[in-house]
Amino acid sequence: MNISIFGLGYVGCVSLGCLAQNGHKTLGVDVNSHKVDLINIGKPTIIEKDIDRIIKEQFENKTISATTDYKKAVKETDISIICVGTPSTKEGHLNLEYIFKVAKEIGEVLSEKNKFHTIVIRSTVLPGTNQKIGKLIEKISGKRRNTDFGIVSNPEFLREGSAVEDYYNPAITVLGSDNVRCLDIMSEVYEKINAPIERVSIKEAEIIKYVNNSFHALKIVFANEIGNICKELEIDSRNVMELFCKDDQLNISPYYFKPGFAYGGSCLPKDLKGLKTLSHDNYINSPIIETIENSNNNQKQLAISLIESKNRRKIGILGLSFKAGTDDLRYSPIVEVAEYFLGKGCSLKIFDKNVSLSKLSGTNKDYIDKHIPHLSELLSESIEEVIMNSELLIITHKLDGIESLIDEFKEKEFIDLVGVYNRDQFNYEGICW
Repeated sequence: MNISIFGLGYVGCVSLGCLAQNGHKTLGVDVNSHKVDLINIGKPTIIEKDIDRIIKEQFENKTISATTDYKKAVKETDISIICVGTPSTKEGHLNLEYIFKVAKEIGEVLSEKNKFHTIVIRSTVLPGTNQKIGKLIEKISGKRRNTDFGIVSNPEFLREGSAVEDYYNPAITVLGSDNVRCLDIMSEVYEKINAPIERVSIKEAEIIKYVNNSFHALKIVFANEIGNICKELEIDSRNVMELFCKDDQLNISPYYFKPGFAYGGSCLPKDLKGLKTLSHDNYINSPIIETIENSNNNQKQLAISLIESKNRRKIGILGLSFKAGTDDLRYSPIVEVAEYFLGKGCSLKIFDKNVSLSKLSGTNKDYIDKHIPHLSELLSESIEEVIMNSELLIITHKLDGIESLIDEFKEKEFIDLVGVYNRDQFNYEGICW
């Protein structure tokens, strides 16, 4: 395919060469004539492993060239990939000056072009930018989105120093668009990339780069805080974190990366407090570790606020233990929520198949007696009874058949704290979705 690439910086230069190497004809566009001149003599605009060889080879094969003429670029290609910078302002917002400038230029040319054009946003932008660019191009060109042109959000995941390797071997290739034709076109463009293609919503594609990089930053500072604590205790933190990373069932895995309600149980709260105390006792500042519990408490407050917003007095709780498949009630976050609404005078009914009055003993009985002494009036053996006697149902466990119950009892409202439902439903709302 004939592809124009706007912006010949890091991402643009790598894309220019790698797309050409995969059989496409690429035309780079930049306002910097020096960068354009470099490409037009077969040299890259950046220092990066293997890109010099690729640019040289593809220049000699006449599959790449560059220009400062944006009109020529749009007219001679079917796809325009935007790779211009989006630097931060002093206030922390994105400076979208360059990307909007390119959008205006593309719109100007499209006003004179009758052929369908695919526009790809490779630059890192906040959710909503894709739609703003579409409206701007419609205004400038007089053309209609998804009739005369389409837009794809296609974030890049390139690391400096291994950008070519990352280009060909990303974990996933993300394509977000409201145009199936454009998605098909870009899937064909990337067919030689060694990665599955994920077709997602536009906003999901726009936010994923921020999620990725924020988590990478979190990992670095978490490892550093562990390192600081370990050093004070004369422990080699490199060995500790190497051991940590060997656990790919829990530590390095998708297991805990599920948005929803707060954590609880006997282990996480206790051990986190232990590590915080260890840090404090050794006079070590560990701000990330210190704020984990605060964030968890904030999630409980969000759940309470969401429940309060429904203005219902009869509340049913589906799941009382700190997680499904256990009867452990210690530090169960939903117990705190139940305690709060009891204090507000609400009528509560609770169902948990693993927790029953006849089986309560030891630690669980002590916990219930302390936190919810009227459990005998709240706990039911029948989920149907809880639903029938409640106006608002709080789902805290992934119970068998819960989806059909949401559909069946349309007159009831459901708040989901764990993610059991994937369809839009007027009587259903999730805490994070």
